[in-house]
Amino acid sequence: MRTVLSTWDRRTFNGVATRHWPGAERVLPKLSRAADHGLLWLGAAAGAAALGGRPARRAALRGVASLAVASLTVNTLGKRSVRRERPILDAVPVIRQLTRQPFTTSFPSGHAASAAAFATGVAFENKWWGLALAPLAASVAFSRVYTGVHYPGDVLAGAALGAGAAFAVRGFAPTRAQMAPPARPRADAPALPDGDGLFVVTNQGSGQRAGSHIDQTQVIHDVLPQAEVTECGHQGAAPLDKALQAAAERAAERGGAFGVLGGDGTINAAAAVAVRHGVPLAVLPGGTRNHFAYDLGVETVAEAARAVQTGEAVAVDLARFRTRPGQEPTYFLNTFSIGAYPELVRIREEWAGKIGAWPAGVLAAWQVLRTAEPVTVEINGRRRELWTLFVGNCAYRGLGLAPVRRHDLADGVLDVRMVHGGRLARTRLLTAALTGALRHSPVLSEARLRTLRIGGLATGTDLAYDGEVASAGAELMVDKENEALIVYRLLPE
Repeated sequence: MRTVLSTWDRRTFNGVATRHWPGAERVLPKLSRAADHGLLWLGAAAGAAALGGRPARRAALRGVASLAVASLTVNTLGKRSVRRERPILDAVPVIRQLTRQPFTTSFPSGHAASAAAFATGVAFENKWWGLALAPLAASVAFSRVYTGVHYPGDVLAGAALGAGAAFAVRGFAPTRAQMAPPARPRADAPALPDGDGLFVVTNQGSGQRAGSHIDQTQVIHDVLPQAEVTECGHQGAAPLDKALQAAAERAAERGGAFGVLGGDGTINAAAAVAVRHGVPLAVLPGGTRNHFAYDLGVETVAEAARAVQTGEAVAVDLARFRTRPGQEPTYFLNTFSIGAYPELVRIREEWAGKIGAWPAGVLAAWQVLRTAEPVTVEINGRRRELWTLFVGNCAYRGLGLAPVRRHDLADGVLDVRMVHGGRLARTRLLTAALTGALRHSPVLSEARLRTLRIGGLATGTDLAYDGEVASAGAELMVDKENEALIVYRLLPE
């Protein structure tokens, strides 16, 4: 069998070498060189990350991660386990040959592995982008035979290895489609063709960086031309709280829906108003992070618009806290925290895009533990010394002290995580972060609770919730209203 395969391989190589391929000599050698060290794919990923939105950045990251795994496997296992000599170039026209011939062994093809890994990884995030890359990846792979540096079998093995690397990365880091939120409780919401009956409030300051001024009203009217839009966040505009109240009242009167475009803090304020008036909420991501919208499964205004027009909606939980029984609660959609957690998240997110999520988590832990001071609190009647108390609306996934994402917004629980103070706590927690053993560190406690009582807080203690900061007071009660908020979202088919 081995002899048969080897004979086929050499005959196919000679067939490619002796055949005339019109115009290929001007393209394929240059393409082959462009793909050296994965530079072609890294350039494509950088362009997608710079010019595309969040989906493009996610696809680029997955493609690069797949390429890295493929390259590592080729160079450590493939090249060393099968020491095949490069083809003899006698039959290959000189005009096709590379100026610099590779000196490593022939099996498998690293270029083919990188091409297949990158294209397959991107395809896992978006099949159309993957299909668009497929001809380029195939051309790079074929160029290695065309220029005479690999046998066809080397290229096929490399492509298979690259695709396998992309599957391996998907196994460790599932795609958005794989981790689609479970079937949340479907809810009744009116279908509003062209947005007729939708009253939207936009916070023009959300997500707007210096020198960048996007007309958010036009963005909405491009996809929902009949929606009524009220602008806030700029000079002369109505205050946000009054605009939210007025829009929700009009939605209730019309039997329509209430929409909001902004970041997490703006959406948090709108959610409380929507619940108070009993109207469904259309979440249009327009902030810098958009944690709630992305966890909900809404990444673009266009996605939200399609759900509004078809009337697809789900019910999600709202978490809340209050300082005394009977007081009007303050809601939060994402997180509530006391202590150093807000600073930890800020540092982690600042560095995650530059050095990766895990190193950024370690850096954030080190920085916060180096500068922070513990706070003394009572948790459900038990006195504790903590560096940070984190409470999430529904269960989060991610590193123990730096959770990053939810996949069910109606699970009925609070995700409670505590980083304890005490002797050598800084050293023990940082060691756990460096070794990847955060979940097993005695410095970190995790629990899934329905309610949480917090007491014994010192005067002047602050709390943070959904990007807002407030005075904590002496005592707090944190609980949930399950499936309290109806939000538009495209439902799985």
